[in-house]
Amino acid sequence: MKINYNPIIQKLSSSLFEEQNLLVDVLRLDLIHPEISGNKWFKLKLNLEKAKALNFKTVITFGGAFSNHIAATASACKLEGINCIGIIRGEESQNLNSTLLKAKQDGMLLHFVDRGTYSKKTEVSFANYLLKTFGDYYLIPEGGNNDEGVLGCAEILKTEWDYDFIFIACGTAATYAGVLASAKTNQTVVGINVLKGENLLVNDALNKLQSIFTTKKFVINGNEELEKLQIENSCITNNYCFNGYANLTNELIEFKNKFEKEFNIPLDYIYTNKLFYAVFDIINKNKIRPNSKVLIIHSGGLQGNKGFEERYHLMPTL
Repeated sequence: MKINYNPIIQKLSSSLFEEQNLLVDVLRLDLIHPEISGNKWFKLKLNLEKAKALNFKTVITFGGAFSNHIAATASACKLEGINCIGIIRGEESQNLNSTLLKAKQDGMLLHFVDRGTYSKKTEVSFANYLLKTFGDYYLIPEGGNNDEGVLGCAEILKTEWDYDFIFIACGTAATYAGVLASAKTNQTVVGINVLKGENLLVNDALNKLQSIFTTKKFVINGNEELEKLQIENSCITNNYCFNGYANLTNELIEFKNKFEKEFNIPLDYIYTNKLFYAVFDIINKNKIRPNSKVLIIHSGGLQGNKGFEERYHLMPTL
């Protein structure tokens, strides 16, 4: 796609980090494009290149009413001159918000289905239904969670970077898998799972990696890694899910407001808010080796804030 990746890295200065002699940087992926921002560009890049190489004229993908992936796909397909269809979870009358209106404006055809139907999106019968309804299409899974998405995310890290710890928010673990695949053997990649329930992303990420990189060996631990005196191995934890994907607590709102005011870096409510909260808490608990270099990957998602604030009657901070 026609976007140049010139990484923007911002240093975080805090007495908490200075006490432990930590260098903490933020990779501002939210700044690489005004609409296809964050990790979304990396997950879409190879998918759209493949769709065009195979001469597909239409892309179909999936998402909820506030989906960053839906918004980014609509914008990217507009940029690439590809037709796109979004299969949206929920009823149109209840979900036509600023995110979906922008996607529609960018040329995406919105097709709403009820939650029961949406839950069958990976079944063959649903694929046949889409083929019969819309004709031939290239499928991008929800969130860009496929081999092309993982391989695209493997381009996020630069080989010359020498960070000891890399933190990233996880929804499907596609971005985490790509980052871990390109990390050096001495780099520890910590995923902050925003989903409630069993920490299934550990196995999801391992399965993705082992199917794509068949000759490499990967180790990803779960919540038990945070029970150690200090984090030693790459892991994914859902200790900071705050009871679910789109759930919001006063503690999270207070953290977001304070963080944005102090560092002038906007966060989204679902992913990066929990990510940065987790990093500060983990460092405060002395779980990171002193004298380490830490990179926090800001994965964007800011477009969803407007709809989220409208829904929950929140006041924007940045």
